[in-house]
Amino acid sequence: MSSRFFHGGDSDSESSSSEEEELYGVEGKAEDSEEEESSEEESDSEEESSSDDEGGPIGASRFMKDVASSDESDDEDKHTIVKSAKDKRLEELEGTVRLIENKEKINDWAVISTEFDKMNRQVIKIVQSGTIPKLYVKTISDLEDTINETIAKQKTTALKMNASNTKGFNAMKQKIKKNNKDYATEVDKYRADKEAYMESDEEEEAVPVEKVRRNRVQRIDELDAQIDEEGFATVGRGGRTLQYTPESILKHLRTIIESRGKKNTDRGEQIRIMEKLLEVATTPYQKIRVLLTLISTRFDLTSTSTQTYMSQEQWRSAEREFSTLLQILEASSTYVVTENADEWDDDEKAPQPAPNEVFKIPGSIVSSIERLDDELTRSLQQTDPHTAEYIDRLGDEQLLYNDIVRSLIYIENLKKMENVETPPESANRIVMRRLEHIYFKPTQVVTTLEENTWKALPERLQSEITPRGAVKDAAPLVQTLCNFLFQHSEGILRARAMLCQIYFLALQDDYWRARDLALMSHLTENISTFDISTQILFNRTLVQIGLCAFRAGLCYEAQGVLQEICGSGRQKELLAQGVVMQRYSQVTPEQERLERQRQLPFHMHINLELLECVYLTCSMLLEIPLLAQTGSSPDIRKRIISKTFRRMLEYTERQVFQGPPENTRDHVMQASKALANGEWRKCSELISKIAIWDLLGKDKENVKTMLAAQIQEEGLRTYLFTYAPYYDTLSLTTLSGMFDLSVKKIAAIISKMISHEELGAALDQVNDAIVFRKGVELSRLQSQIVTLSEKAMGILESNEKVLETRTSGMANAFVRNEQRGDRAGRGGRGGGRGGMRGGIGGQAGAARRPGGQQFGGGALGGAIKA
Repeated sequence: MSSRFFHGGDSDSESSSSEEEELYGVEGKAEDSEEEESSEEESDSEEESSSDDEGGPIGASRFMKDVASSDESDDEDKHTIVKSAKDKRLEELEGTVRLIENKEKINDWAVISTEFDKMNRQVIKIVQSGTIPKLYVKTISDLEDTINETIAKQKTTALKMNASNTKGFNAMKQKIKKNNKDYATEVDKYRADKEAYMESDEEEEAVPVEKVRRNRVQRIDELDAQIDEEGFATVGRGGRTLQYTPESILKHLRTIIESRGKKNTDRGEQIRIMEKLLEVATTPYQKIRVLLTLISTRFDLTSTSTQTYMSQEQWRSAEREFSTLLQILEASSTYVVTENADEWDDDEKAPQPAPNEVFKIPGSIVSSIERLDDELTRSLQQTDPHTAEYIDRLGDEQLLYNDIVRSLIYIENLKKMENVETPPESANRIVMRRLEHIYFKPTQVVTTLEENTWKALPERLQSEITPRGAVKDAAPLVQTLCNFLFQHSEGILRARAMLCQIYFLALQDDYWRARDLALMSHLTENISTFDISTQILFNRTLVQIGLCAFRAGLCYEAQGVLQEICGSGRQKELLAQGVVMQRYSQVTPEQERLERQRQLPFHMHINLELLECVYLTCSMLLEIPLLAQTGSSPDIRKRIISKTFRRMLEYTERQVFQGPPENTRDHVMQASKALANGEWRKCSELISKIAIWDLLGKDKENVKTMLAAQIQEEGLRTYLFTYAPYYDTLSLTTLSGMFDLSVKKIAAIISKMISHEELGAALDQVNDAIVFRKGVELSRLQSQIVTLSEKAMGILESNEKVLETRTSGMANAFVRNEQRGDRAGRGGRGGGRGGMRGGIGGQAGAARRPGGQQFGGGALGGAIKA
């Protein structure tokens, strides 16, 4: 027994070792990677055999025979079968194929997709040491046929799958199409004669690659030839230098596109590779594909790095490449870039379209130009506006505007092609971008911008929307672009076009047309439903209308419009000209980042100091006479036009010592006190000394003259309100000498005050005097009625505020401006344009409101309220 044990043990070990030597002796000439894998298989087989020994009897009983073992004596003489690594891999492949075939029967495409990836990994290891397994060729060929049959069933019988199977089936459609291209020859052989192909067991031996040994000098010479001018050579895996040829361009692009979005991807290296590919590209198709990928990769630099905006160098490179792309597309009418095109999957060869055929390349010209615009805006936001770098960066706007016009011409030409479908909003988006670059600029700047653009474009390019030479002025250009958007767009684009046109009209001092467009557009009613950038544009337009009204001498209208923005104390935030962090506000970093992204570049800002000066000056001209009127007549309900102005005035009056004015606010407050005291000359002098009026340019002197005339009139009104209780009669000649106004002008002002029941007096035209009527002391009942009316008006105002909060807050500036009444002769105070003087809303016999507030808006105001 013992001798048999030792003999059997020796024979087993010797036989197994000899078999292993024979097996691995043959395989020993393979590559190093296969040797490592075979060693791993050996260790696995040894572990399995050891585990089998451990699972049996132990001790002497292990070698003793019983009755059952006597019947199986032949099994003891069997030797352990050792399989090569190649055979084991083939068995694993067969198991995977069986699983795929079983899942095909029940249409379980989710599992098929997973096992297909596993099968490809297994085949890679087998192919390294031999040829392609015919079982694999059969499987991928049958799998493609099954996929085609399933697609046909879906079209005819409406075959339905669950979500996971649908996802796996769609993935398999893409995988099998791309995978079978690499084995097209073998698949064709199999499909030609399936039985003969599978019956032939002859395996094609791998053709050994003859390695040519080169000496060191030859290797150095070869490396020097591959080094570029800068002294660097692009090295791939294994230390081999990469070769860039026209035939390999599409393969390199495929590799770059597949790595997009992955971590640890060197975008800079990819850009350098594509720049070399662009140099070796020969056909228009190759250049277009490289440029599209190169431009998008440059944009990825910003999103994948910590940098918040593109550097000027990268931006100019992207702009230059985009301009080159447009030039190639304009020169070659065979290739077009559209968003709804199918991708060309064959990386081995480029497409060969017929002479009159148009080949579509997937891409978006509109998205590229929008991204260029956004990156330039982002860089201007982050650059200090008081440096030369900002001016240099702002000079790139001419290049961008050239590309915008050129892109618009290209989109127009695409629409003329029969077989090319372009999204209808493509032209609208480009026209909107073009409009946003010119609506806020002076006419001279817009004219120069247009002239330089058409000089830079080739003579053959022509636009149907804005033909070359047809639009020479800024006003017709803005009108043409806005009309195009009104006709072909809707929603936000149309609203933004309307706001841009209103802004431009207000900038050109066309107040009445700008106001009418703003009222007819009804944007004040639903502006809260638009996005934040459109709301910011609405606020800017509102402010520009107010400034336009002020330049036109309509201080009452200007104050009513600017009240919404300046009365809130959040001018910077509402106009997107700065981030104001509240003391107790809880703002997340993400919200703060979004808020900073919405900020406008410095060259688009509206001067906030000028805005405050205009608002305070208009408030002064309205509030000081009102304060004098309510102070002399206690029975009149105390109204407040501007709470902000009242608060500033109260703060100034509480100061014990007041020095000379230092800033704009000090000038206006001291001028207000002088006007309240009847010193209109001092008030006019203080207002004219404000340095911010110099920003008005050529309108500066006209504005100062207008303000001096307004101060004279308001000074007269304030004087009459203040000292009326102390006079029985007052000579018009005396008033003319005090306020440097003609007797006729003074008579007109007083007549208006009397007709509006602001002043209890009568004109004695024979003696050129005013006869004042003394007020009658109110009874207790009358006083209670006055108190009741005041409370009712307070409730009415609170209801109006609730309505404003629900309907957009600042949306009813124009409506309330019309409701507050126009006083004729001073920008619309009194009976008003289009209104009746018989009371509120033109109803005769109704109780009149004090202070000339009987105007109800006329026909336009009634239409708005309805």
